[in-house]
Amino acid sequence: MKLTLTLTLLLLSFSSAVAKDDITKELINSGGKTRAYYLYVPSTVKEPAPLIIMLHGSNRTGVTLVEKWKDFAKKEGIIIAGPDASNLKGWGWPQDGPDFLRDLVEELKSKYPVNPRRVYLFGHSAGAIFALQMSLMESQYFAATAIHAGALPSDDMNLMDLAKRKIPFSIQVGDSDEFFPVKIVRATSDALKAKGFTVDLIEIPNHDHWYYDQAAKFNQTAWSFLKKYELDTEPFYQKYKWNE
Repeated sequence: MKLTLTLTLLLLSFSSAVAKDDITKELINSGGKTRAYYLYVPSTVKEPAPLIIMLHGSNRTGVTLVEKWKDFAKKEGIIIAGPDASNLKGWGWPQDGPDFLRDLVEELKSKYPVNPRRVYLFGHSAGAIFALQMSLMESQYFAATAIHAGALPSDDMNLMDLAKRKIPFSIQVGDSDEFFPVKIVRATSDALKAKGFTVDLIEIPNHDHWYYDQAAKFNQTAWSFLKKYELDTEPFYQKYKWNE
């Protein structure tokens, strides 16, 4: 009787969350700190559902990506969450991940019907850099990663050697991007491919760094790539020791 009541309450809680069908600002405790993230769980979600963690650009917040993905997420039945970086100017580790991202994913898995083998990363600009870094550090936890306007810093190329799994990447960049010139992005793509990673590099003609006005198109391309991939086994999280 107690078990039945518990399951009923959980189902009612989930139904209530889905029924809002709108973006909500949520809080989570991670590493002893309260962190904010923006969540959208569409009414179209079916169990088990894919989850995309979205990493925003400099001087923005998580909602700026979530709101651009909302309509598409509802159409496709995707749960999306956009955390705020600890410093909105940009992302960094260990303060923003991988532990914080793991904590967020596990929190969402405990509340919603997330498919643990279909958790993805999407990032733009500074968030794109961090998505690349986190993907390589946690290649057995995230299924695949898609970014717009970003590249791996030359000092971080050695992160490729940490990846126990050849996590797939989709990289979109404009041929007129003033912050991430195509030459630099190609260097990231070439280095990943040389290490055996699958990389879908898309160079967009007559496009600069700006994501927001053509977000629907970029999101469609990203999801068409991401949805092809799923972990072969249950996710494994690699714990790191930090010298702080």
